[in-house]
Amino acid sequence: MCIFRTTTLCMEIIYLPREITSEEEFLRIAKTADECRVKKSGDVVKLKLRTKRELVTFKTNPNKADELQGKIDCSIVDL
Repeated sequence: MCIFRTTTLCMEIIYLPREITSEEEFLRIAKTADECRVKKSGDVVKLKLRTKRELVTFKTNPNKADELQGKIDCSIVDL
């Protein structure tokens, strides 16, 4: 929301999702995440961690995704 006059340009900062490739980093970020969204498409599973400041994605196979879901404490939402 902009509180300036209509003649002043107002910019909104948009943060894009960040993709990680390390399981260790995924588990570290999962400790502070609010929720983990799971999107399955064929032989690839995308795990999306929503933290207070950003969205972090991690792509893996279905077997590894099930293993990682068992290790995290945040709420899990299947998409």
